Amino acid sequence: MKLSTEEIERYSRQIVLHGIGGPGQNRLNQARVLVIGAGGLGSPVLQYLAGAGVGRIAILDDDVVALSNLHRQVLHGTHDVGRPKVESADAALARLNPHVRVEPINRRLSPENAREIVAGYDVVVDGSDNFATRYAVSDACFYERITLVTGAIGEFDGSLTTLKPFARNVDDVPNPTYRCLFPEAPPPGTAPTCAEAGVLGAMAGAVGSLMALEVIREIVGGFFEGDTGLVGKLLLVDTRAMRFETLSYGWDEANALSGQSAVLQPE
Repeated sequence: MKLSTEEIERYSRQIVLHGIGGPGQNRLNQARVLVIGAGGLGSPVLQYLAGAGVGRIAILDDDVVALSNLHRQVLHGTHDVGRPKVESADAALARLNPHVRVEPINRRLSPENAREIVAGYDVVVDGSDNFATRYAVSDACFYERITLVTGAIGEFDGSLTTLKPFARNVDDVPNPTYRCLFPEAPPPGTAPTCAEAGVLGAMAGAVGSLMALEVIREIVGGFFEGDTGLVGKLLLVDTRAMRFETLSYGWDEANALSGQSAVLQPE
């Protein structure tokens, strides 16, 4: 599908980048991305993916906009309070870029329906706020062979990584799974929610923007030869010390999903 004259002008500052160019912009135009969560992380992810010209964006969320969301969930406004987040997000993206096709999905993801929901997308972005959803999404993307960009925030800190555990690295070793990084969820009550511990709104914007960058990198095939982004790497952001740190992690042969004696099986 060729870009229109208006689209070429809209994306002109992006098309001139050597790591994207015309071919990369066409890949973005043809890509299908699912964003799970239209909240703190999902807001900047959705805005920057739509701005970049990702052709089809699905938004999954079953929540409504609350007043306490608005300091960080900048996709929504005061007039959206009480409105389903997917409807508010759909309207916001339509104002931002009418060339993007948006599919609102007002639904809750679970281990039972996760594979059905993620199937068919090129990239999935997980901006959810709970471990149950993160494990369900990461397992489903493994079985469906879909790249997953996942992030988390809390208080003044954030983290993100890109997962392609269905593929192997240059040493012919499987790429790590989410379960290689976090084998088990913390016991209930040990990880406070945003409502309990608080979160800096701009932190959500910073981490969500980096997640969008990882999605774009994946769609265009990397910004330079051999570019693997954050596959096998965990980026940690500490805004109190203004410190960014990247940790490497690898495939754990004992992990329950893709290890030598995997105990989890596709449903």
